[in-house]
Amino acid sequence: MRSLFAAVLMAGASAIAAPALAADMFYPPVIEIPDVDAGLGGAFYLRGSVAMNGMWAHTSRHPDLNVDVPVTRGGSGLSLGVGVGYELGNGLRFDVTADTFSNDGMTGEVPTGTTLTAGPHSLNLRSTIVLANAYYDYYLSGDGPGKGTFVYGGAGVGFANNHYIYTTTPGTGAQDSVGHNLSPAAALMVGFGVDYGDLVADIGYRGIYVNSIRNEVAASTYEVNNSLAHEIRGTVRYRFN
Repeated sequence: MRSLFAAVLMAGASAIAAPALAADMFYPPVIEIPDVDAGLGGAFYLRGSVAMNGMWAHTSRHPDLNVDVPVTRGGSGLSLGVGVGYELGNGLRFDVTADTFSNDGMTGEVPTGTTLTAGPHSLNLRSTIVLANAYYDYYLSGDGPGKGTFVYGGAGVGFANNHYIYTTTPGTGAQDSVGHNLSPAAALMVGFGVDYGDLVADIGYRGIYVNSIRNEVAASTYEVNNSLAHEIRGTVRYRFN
């Protein structure tokens, strides 16, 4: 009797469960998996920048005359730049930049007792500066490249193609010496940026070192060594994802 009763209960339970099992077979449950934001992968970018600069050197020199001219006033100017680069998606990025750099008014005071005209001598400089650069972006908010705010640091090496006008009577328009040279150059950069995805904007400081500004003219050589330009620069980058 008990066996018969148990069999009846089993049959009833099976009859109730069978439709539910069939429904699960034909309509499996939907399991929602949240999206995983892996951040931005590698991407090429174009960049443009504009900057204000101030330039200084310790001395200018006439080596053929053995005359050192202390620099008494720094110059000021502007620069415009373009570049192309690639970012790895992990904070590292690399680019090549070319800037048209102008700086006017850096002045040295020629002492008396030399064969040069005593008094202020000024330098007006026009350079094309080409640098290969590496940076690291550290994100303060967001999930890395592709969104958020960040700070960055970087360094670059390359060359400066210098064209200058050297004037012994500033303010008169006289051009006593016009020359050009090619010099090693380097830069250090730090700044803050905002990442909007396709567009990235930043503002920062760039220090540019130019090894030599020099005119190779017999008996009239003029040079400024180890000059340093300080820039406040704004940059916009456009990514190609």
